[in-house]
Amino acid sequence: MTTTTSQAEKSKREWPDPVRQYVQRAFAQDNNLPDVSRQDMETKLKEIIAKAASSNTLDTTDWANLLLPQQVIQAERAASAIPKPVPTNTRPGIPFPYVSTQETNSSTNGPNFKKRKSTDREKIQTGSSPQPPWRVSNERNVFEDRVSYPDKRQRNESSGKGTSKSQYHLDSRKKRFEDSQPRYMSPDQSTLAKPDVVMDEGPVVGQCQDLEKKYFRLTAAPNPLFVRPLDVLEKTLDLLKRKWRKENNYSYICDQFKSLRQDLTVQHIKTEFTVNVYEIHARIALEKGDLGEYNQCQTQLRALYSQNLGGHPTEFKAYRILYFIHTCNRTDMNDVLADLTPAEKKDVAVKHALDARSALALGNFHKFFQLYLETPNMGAYLMDMFVARERLAALSNICASQVFLLLRAIAS
Repeated sequence: MTTTTSQAEKSKREWPDPVRQYVQRAFAQDNNLPDVSRQDMETKLKEIIAKAASSNTLDTTDWANLLLPQQVIQAERAASAIPKPVPTNTRPGIPFPYVSTQETNSSTNGPNFKKRKSTDREKIQTGSSPQPPWRVSNERNVFEDRVSYPDKRQRNESSGKGTSKSQYHLDSRKKRFEDSQPRYMSPDQSTLAKPDVVMDEGPVVGQCQDLEKKYFRLTAAPNPLFVRPLDVLEKTLDLLKRKWRKENNYSYICDQFKSLRQDLTVQHIKTEFTVNVYEIHARIALEKGDLGEYNQCQTQLRALYSQNLGGHPTEFKAYRILYFIHTCNRTDMNDVLADLTPAEKKDVAVKHALDARSALALGNFHKFFQLYLETPNMGAYLMDMFVARERLAALSNICASQVFLLLRAIAS
C-alpha cells in the first residue's frame, strides 16, 4: 500500500516552472551541440533533475543560470582530456592516490572556495602550500571557468594571458588523438604496447569484413581492424536497403547508416557512393520525420554536391526550400533562392517548391493546397510538417472575411 501511494505521489508531482523552462531550453534546437547526442543529453538531464529532487533543492536551485545538460557533458569531456601529471615522490609499491574530476570540481565550486591571490600562488610555487601539484598548473578547472566566463574573451581578459585555456584544451585533445595506443585495450595489453610507435598520418584503410556494425562515437584514433573498406561498405548498403524494405526498423537502420557514414569519413572516401549513402539516409529520415538526421545528411550533401560527385542535387534543393518554409527561416531561404540557376528553376521539384513558397507569400491558400496534393518525390513528408499550420491560417482568414461581410450586411 505504501509503495502504491508513493508511486501515485510521484506520478502527480507538479514540477516547478523554472524546472520546466530548464527542460525546454535543454531540448531547444538552438542549444544542440554537434558532439553531444540527444540520448546522452537526456540521460544527463534526468540525472540533474533527479539529484535536485532527491536533495529537495528543486525550488532553491537557480535553474535560469544552471548549465544545460549538453554543456555539462562537454565540460566533463574537456576536463577529462587534460593530462594528469605523473608524481615523482611516490615510493615503489604504493600507488598514487586517484582524484576524480567530480571531486576536483566539488572542491573548487564549493561554498568555501575563494579566488587565489598572488600571495597564494607564491606559496604554491615555494612549496609552503599543501595544494597537490595538479592544482598548481590548473588554478581554475574547466567547469568553473565556463560558469564564470561563458565568453572566451572575458576569460582571456580576466586571466591577462595571451593564450586561452580553450587553446590548451585543444592542444591536449590533439595529443590524445595522436596517441597510437587505443583506449579499448586492457591494462595488461597496454603495458605490452610499444610507446614509441606512431600511427601513420592520412586516411585509415579499413580491414573489417563485417557487414553489420553498431555505431560508436570515436574517442580516439580509429583502429583499421574495426573499419570496413569500400567493397564491404557497398555490400552493407545493399543489405540495409533490403532490411529496410522488409523490416522497416528505423532505429536499427539509422544506427547502421551512421556507422556506415563514419567508416566513409575516417577513410576520406568521397565518391558517388558516398553521395548515394547520404541521400538514402536523408530520405529514410524524412519518411520517419527525423529532422535531426536529415539536417546532418543535408549539410554533408551540400559539400559533396559542390564537388560534382553526382547524385540528385535538384531534388534536395527542393527539400531545402520546403524545409525553410517549415522553419520560417527567411535568411537561409534568400540564400537558397540566390544560388539557384535558371536550369535548376525549371526542374519539376524545384519549381513546385518555389510555387508553394510564392502561394504562401501571396496568401493564395487555394493554390497552395493544390500544390500539396501534387508534391513530387518525398517533399510531401516535409509539407506534412507545416500544412496543418497553413490550414489553420487559411481558416482564420476565411472566418475574418465572413465576419466582415456579415457586418456589412447588418449595416446596410
